[in-house]
Amino acid sequence: MKIMTRDADRLTVFMTLILSFLFIHSISFAQTEITPQHISKVTAVTGSAISDDGNHIAYTVSVPSDPYLENAGSQTELHVYSVSEGISKPYYTSGSVSGVQFRPENNSVSFLASQSGDNGRALYEVPLDGGEAVKLFGFERSILSYSWHNDGNHIVFTAFDAAESSDSPLPYTADVYEENRPNRKAYITNVMHSNHTPHLIDLEGSVYMMAWSPEGSRIAVSAAPTPTVDDFYMAQQVFVIDYRTREVVAEVNNEGKIGQIVWSPDGTQLALRAGMDIHDPIDGRILIVSAEGGTPRIIDRGFEGKYEHIDWTDTNEISFLASISTSTAIGTIRPDGRSKNYVLEADAHAITSFSKATGGAVSFTASTPAHPTELFHLSARRNAEPERLTHHNPWLEEAELGRQEVVRYTARDGEFDIEGMLIYPVNYSEGTRVPVITVVHGGPEAHYSNGWLTSYSMPGQMAAAKGYAVFYPNYRGSTGRGVDFAYSSQSDLAGKEFDDVVDGVDYLIEQGVADRDRIGVTGGSYGGYASAWMSTYYSDRFAASVMFVGISNNLSKWGTSDIPDELFLVHSRERMWESDDMWMNYLKRSPVYYVDRSQTPILIMHGAEDTRVHPAQSLELYRHIKVRKPDVPVRLVWYPGEGHGNTRASSRLDYAYRMLRWFDTYLMTGDADAELPHWDAPIPEAGE
Repeated sequence: MKIMTRDADRLTVFMTLILSFLFIHSISFAQTEITPQHISKVTAVTGSAISDDGNHIAYTVSVPSDPYLENAGSQTELHVYSVSEGISKPYYTSGSVSGVQFRPENNSVSFLASQSGDNGRALYEVPLDGGEAVKLFGFERSILSYSWHNDGNHIVFTAFDAAESSDSPLPYTADVYEENRPNRKAYITNVMHSNHTPHLIDLEGSVYMMAWSPEGSRIAVSAAPTPTVDDFYMAQQVFVIDYRTREVVAEVNNEGKIGQIVWSPDGTQLALRAGMDIHDPIDGRILIVSAEGGTPRIIDRGFEGKYEHIDWTDTNEISFLASISTSTAIGTIRPDGRSKNYVLEADAHAITSFSKATGGAVSFTASTPAHPTELFHLSARRNAEPERLTHHNPWLEEAELGRQEVVRYTARDGEFDIEGMLIYPVNYSEGTRVPVITVVHGGPEAHYSNGWLTSYSMPGQMAAAKGYAVFYPNYRGSTGRGVDFAYSSQSDLAGKEFDDVVDGVDYLIEQGVADRDRIGVTGGSYGGYASAWMSTYYSDRFAASVMFVGISNNLSKWGTSDIPDELFLVHSRERMWESDDMWMNYLKRSPVYYVDRSQTPILIMHGAEDTRVHPAQSLELYRHIKVRKPDVPVRLVWYPGEGHGNTRASSRLDYAYRMLRWFDTYLMTGDADAELPHWDAPIPEAGE
């Protein structure tokens, strides 16, 4: 990074900015430039379920709160689309819903919601031909999840156990850390009997997933020994329960992460969407096991992708949604791993969920580079094309977007080709070098697909409208590229994985797109770790950084996170106390160790209630820079009431404006000597 201090350099930069501003705005004057205000009101489809006969699609829509009126989360509405009529109707918009399902043997849609007088979330239904929501069942505590028996009357559901109350005579109760946490318990009840007392399934620990067998005599459940996040990720075990006796009749010897349990139609087998073993960072493989118990076997071991969702739709057919690098696909595979077939290979749609009817029709949700997630339908006809059913955010029709494309480059060690997305500035002229914002995803067990890549914390099209290119690399350790790629970053924190990010920047420089002196970086969680690493270890390469809920010290990170075992099992693979060298190795993979290299202006933001990456991680980096490098611009922003990422409307809008203003001050200019922006974010009035 070149730090400009001479007056001539400043004048040159100033004139370049003025000319760039006039050029960009003269071309796009008649178009809508996407701003944080636009992104704060994005409405998106979040999930769908198609009825067995394929005639109706129930789907949910996330509607954000007005950030100028209240700092609240989004509301999730229920809508139903009639395939035969080709119309959609709102079914429940007076509050948020979850757990949307078609009730068996009934012409209705069920869901969880909370109304006045409920003890948290209760079970409701709405007839498919419309009408008011009717309460089917309420429990003494909030219902967390549920699953229908095939008779349409019985459900198995989960709810937190009652926490112990304090006997202290003091007028308050101290919070004893990680103790007195209630477990999630499972119950069976008949919703047709108003006075029916739910039957407890007496399993130790916390129950998460539940699935009825096709004939309804058994229930497959997953349970973890404690309600801690670590056990949720790494210690869930699958059990088969007899419906009548509620006793365990089979145990599955699975280990590692698990995301789904589905029954074969004949009830003899279970398919798990889970990790290959205890060290797999994701639940993206398919494992098959007898319903009588035993050790699951993995199928399609060599698949260089990630299974996102599975559904056993025929005795010899499992339907799936998979990520394959930056693309997604819907297909089928036999339970022995043979006869794999893709029904829809989607380079133009980043599919996020799907549901399949008995006759083969599919509903799915997907975004594209041009719009956030919407509802789509794929008929069972041969060679059918997806049909987009919903059209939210009509203002996007007037917006001019930066072109988005998939880029590929070779890592410096030659071991992998790395893929990612690049959004060009609006009205980009080929051969023009521009400032680039590099957005690093978290995890690292995650990846970016070639869909909509703009949100409150991802600058995307907001930055493209200002003249930036935005780069989204899927560095080694990312998902969607198979087992070996996902494992490749383990035991090498901040090593080759972050070198891959820098290699991508070098590729953009070589291609004549990126201005070497104006490279920025941002990201949250593990992406925040990368943002801190780039602003210290690689500081000579980056002109500005925005770090969000990120890691700065791996020694203290281990002692303050709620997932220490997960960190060991699927990331570090070594315990720091196993040798004296390990302590130093952890420290040398920490951004605070390299603060003496720091010359990159960095904005650090963090949720004040974060339990995954403690806010002290941000405070440590801030304090080290303030003391050791007092001339480097740095700012720390807390978000009260927020955790590992902002969920509330006002917090999100504030974040977006602060992020863009930081990049405008230090990245667009390339001037590390610029004065700190005013501490208060310059948020326009509503509607401006």
